[in-house]
Order: sequence, then structure tokens, then C-alpha cells
Amino acid sequence: MLLLLLGAGAALFCLLDAWYLLRLPLAVLRARWLQPRLRDVLQEQSWPGLVLPSDLDWLLHMNNARYLREADLARCAHLARCGLLDALRALGGSLVLAASCARHRRPLRLFERFAVRTRLLGWDARAFYLEQRFVSRRQGFVCALLLCRLHVVGSSPGRLVQHLGQRQVDSPELPEEVQHWISYNEASSQKLRAESGLGINTKDE
Repeated sequence: MLLLLLGAGAALFCLLDAWYLLRLPLAVLRARWLQPRLRDVLQEQSWPGLVLPSDLDWLLHMNNARYLREADLARCAHLARCGLLDALRALGGSLVLAASCARHRRPLRLFERFAVRTRLLGWDARAFYLEQRFVSRRQGFVCALLLCRLHVVGSSPGRLVQHLGQRQVDSPELPEEVQHWISYNEASSQKLRAESGLGINTKDE
């Protein structure tokens, strides 16, 4: 029986990204039960992190894929703390990561502690826009910066924010660099639709 359980555990870790599948629900539960609720949807949240040996690349830095994974965990915790996950459930919607952009400024090294600081920058008719900063605990240096576009399916960002605040709330003006990034994404989508023989007005899924 013990060998069977060990074999099942080994198969789980070999065939699936088991640590991620375990950490994601734990991150949401921690945000909901052990941390205070964020009353302002625009308030920044900090998620702690530590570079482990399993995070390293051949240059002994945290590898690029780990940044995206830690950002995903921090983003889910942020959405849980500010109430957007509950609003999605209440309105029957869901979120899809439609675009992301990463900028790396300095590597994170083995056993270096860092924080992922997540904040909502604003929204439009279809999506939320978030910024996530990887900040070294030792130096306070922003080692990496991510921009994320979360597409709302089955509802709209405005309805979700209105559900949270019980009133209509306008989005803050998005920073100039984010507006340039949105324009780039739109231009890229139009080019890819044209290459695929789709209409210009066809929306990306």
C-alpha cells in the first residue's frame, strides 16, 4: 500500500505541475481567511517570495518561467483579497489572462527574498489592467515588472467594480506606457486577424 501511494505521488509530480496546483488554492485560502480584506480595489497588495534551488536556471538566477508563476499566485491572492473573485462568482463571470508583458531589470538569486507587489491600474469595457513588481527585500530594488491584461468573460469590469462598491465607479486614467501597450496589442491583433483571413472587427477570443 505504501509503495502504491509513493508511486501515485511520484506520478502526480511527474505528469502534473503538482506544486502549482497545490499552491494556487492555498494562496487563495490564505488571502481570504488569514489576511484582511482590501476595501479599495485599487489598493496595492504584497505577496512574499523566496528563490529556491528548484527556481534556478543554469546561471543560478530565478528562471523566467518562475516569475510568471509567482505573478500568477500573487494575482490570484490579490483578486481574492479585494473581492473580485467573489464578484465574479456572484455575477457568473470568469477571468482569462489575455496578455502579459515582462521586463527584467536585475536577477533574483538563490535564497533571495522578494515581494510581488500587485495593484490594479484600471479597466476598460472588456478587461482589467494590473501591474506587478518584483521587489528585492534586501535592497528594495524593482527587479522585474509585469503588465497583465485580464479579460472578463460573461460579465464586464464595470459591472464587477459596481457590484463591489454598490455604485458605478469610473476607471482611473491608465498610465501612458500602458496605453501604448494596449495600442500595440490592438495593432498585433489586427495584423494576425488579417493574416488569418478574418475581418478587422472580429474580436480575439
